Amino acid sequence: MTLNKVRYASVDVIRGLAVAAMIQVNNPGDWGHVWWPLEHAQWNGCTPTDLIFPLFLFVVGVSVSLAIVPRIEAGAEHAPIRHAALRRAARIAGLGLLLNLMAWIAIPEAHLRLPGVLQRIGICFAAAALLAIDTRPRTRDVIGVLLLTGYGALLLAGGSLDPWVNIVSRVDTAVLGNVVYTTDPATGRGHDPEGLLATLPALATTLLGMRAGTWLRAGDTRRLLVAAVVCAVAGWLLQPLWPFNKNLWTPSYVLWSGGWSFALLALFHVLIDKRGWKLPGRAFGVNAVAAYAGSGLMVYLLIWLGIAAPLYQLAFASWMTPLFGPYVPSAAWGVVFVAIWLLIVRWMDKRGIYLKV
Repeated sequence: MTLNKVRYASVDVIRGLAVAAMIQVNNPGDWGHVWWPLEHAQWNGCTPTDLIFPLFLFVVGVSVSLAIVPRIEAGAEHAPIRHAALRRAARIAGLGLLLNLMAWIAIPEAHLRLPGVLQRIGICFAAAALLAIDTRPRTRDVIGVLLLTGYGALLLAGGSLDPWVNIVSRVDTAVLGNVVYTTDPATGRGHDPEGLLATLPALATTLLGMRAGTWLRAGDTRRLLVAAVVCAVAGWLLQPLWPFNKNLWTPSYVLWSGGWSFALLALFHVLIDKRGWKLPGRAFGVNAVAAYAGSGLMVYLLIWLGIAAPLYQLAFASWMTPLFGPYVPSAAWGVVFVAIWLLIVRWMDKRGIYLKV
């Protein structure tokens, strides 16, 4: 059973651009030389890269609103839709676990990690789908507000928001142990940017997308723009309480990134859906998970075969570094990864091949 009945080209393009950006930032040739726009903030702060993952989760919410909600409103049986959504969420999370396992096998210094990007997407998709089936839009809005305020209060009650000592890291350490993204060798405390507690505000990001999807279906661009301004301003003003922080997915970060996501959706809806512009990104958007997971498997295979480092040195660093410095070849390696997968997903799109996880 497919869950995607209503498609807006703008949503496919935004999803595709988010995936292309993920592939770019995940694949520098040299992790020691990454341009700041292509790198996450070390802790507090928000770079352009920090806006990519919340944009994708926002689009997950938009897609749920476009694909599932109309069927519920049309009187479709709940159980088959619920089962299909949960199976899809489990497959997405399972694929994320497979990627983590492949990284553990391929990279000598790596350790096994349980959380991950696809795992969080799977959880947020499952929760959003269940809420789409069993609740009304205003109820979902209230849940989103409660998630943000409750999580924000929990962060403040937990004491410091500094690395390792914040309540999010403490919960990750207590529940997951060392199967997280990173561990402090001095204290043994762990932290994962896709860990447990911070998935709650990530769901709030997804619920913002669901609200946006409701307005998109109604063609209400004005409300999308108003929400963009309100969310961005509110996020900016809340920084004294909760600084922008992707690792903790703070309330200010949810609103700030949500504001940009609302604005991008409004802009692309006008340009693509209403004016018929042909913007790049659709091919990635209709095979998003396949491109993201496939690029990950490709790089792990290159590392496991011992090809990645010498290939980068020969094809990029050896001649680019003397001419342009070390940052250009590092970024160029990622650009080539995006280009390769653009060719792959365009070939798939032309032949009507869409890998649905």
